[in-house]
Amino acid sequence: MIPYGRQNINQADIEAVVNVLKSDFLTQGPVIPQFEKAVANYCGVKYTYAVNSATSGLHIACIALGLQEGDIVWTSPISFVASANCAKYCGATVDFVDIDPITYNMSVNNLREKLLKADKEGKLPKIVIPVHLAGQSCDMEPIWKLSREYGFKIIEDASHAIGGSYKSSKVGSCEFSDITIFSFHPVKIITTGEGGMVCTNNVEVANKLYRLRSHGITRDSTEMTHQPDGQWYYQQIELGYNYRMTDLQAALGMSQLNRLDEFVVKRHGIYNRYKEIFKDVSIKLPELEPYAFASLHLYIVRIENNIAGSNRKGIFEKLRANGILANIHYIPIYSQPYYQQFGYNRNDFPESENYYKEAISLPIYPDLSDSELDYIKETIIRPLGHQTLF
Repeated sequence: MIPYGRQNINQADIEAVVNVLKSDFLTQGPVIPQFEKAVANYCGVKYTYAVNSATSGLHIACIALGLQEGDIVWTSPISFVASANCAKYCGATVDFVDIDPITYNMSVNNLREKLLKADKEGKLPKIVIPVHLAGQSCDMEPIWKLSREYGFKIIEDASHAIGGSYKSSKVGSCEFSDITIFSFHPVKIITTGEGGMVCTNNVEVANKLYRLRSHGITRDSTEMTHQPDGQWYYQQIELGYNYRMTDLQAALGMSQLNRLDEFVVKRHGIYNRYKEIFKDVSIKLPELEPYAFASLHLYIVRIENNIAGSNRKGIFEKLRANGILANIHYIPIYSQPYYQQFGYNRNDFPESENYYKEAISLPIYPDLSDSELDYIKETIIRPLGHQTLF
């Protein structure tokens, strides 16, 4: 069985978790701030806060930027539903910006055109959430310039993209955004089992994020309504959530972070191997833009023509039938039953519609072998009905 993604756990990872199990703290101990600091140093950002999922991170990021009922958020339709759900949790309206036909990320041109129209109609977004699909950064600098012109905030959904770079900065530096979110789900670049990280350079936003992930509670006397009653004292000063990460998860994350660059290098090796073995096959392969160094969380190809008598659906089913757990990333969010009630018009998103008809995510993870890659290719090009005799 070949999954589309898989975690890589070694003995050092296991020992890191066991050390926490033997310690005095399983959660809310010293390892969490160590992990946060390590990610901050890696990305070149001032403040990082570990959370129990990227979804939680997106939610509190929206709240920290003041999102509320009646506000508008724009994001990419080609993403997991969490990229839009975080705005709905706050009572906001969600709309989508169609994707670029090359990168499958939010199109800067489409964003610009949509902003011009929204400005005339008085319907500008409060927050825009670009999604770094497959680990390749969106073109963030022009998006940032548009945010200065039209007055919206930016949350980078970098769930796929830790280990990647945009121009001269690491994804997560928040050079061209207000907040960046990472995911540490097992199929991502590094894992904490479940978990995520919220990054920002804004101290006021950082303080709010810190409180929101832990019930809205502060132990900082400068944030309290009166002097503390004693060293034990705390105050809940706003409505927050239990979105905290455990020390067990943070220990795994710290250990995994030591191999992050190694994982990304291996993913690039697999990317290049796919490019080599598919050079004579009529599949549209992913392209990497020169402004970004992708972490390559996903390897998305597009089936534009019949291959060996199969269309996209046929190839997907053939891969699955042969033990290759290909996947589709993603079904356009606006087409989900929950979102259909809000009246989106599919014709407004032609690139997303075309993408969804053709896209398949093939396996990519550090331990994927050359023989497995060859098997994936042979399965795709093998004609329907072909049987191998032994």
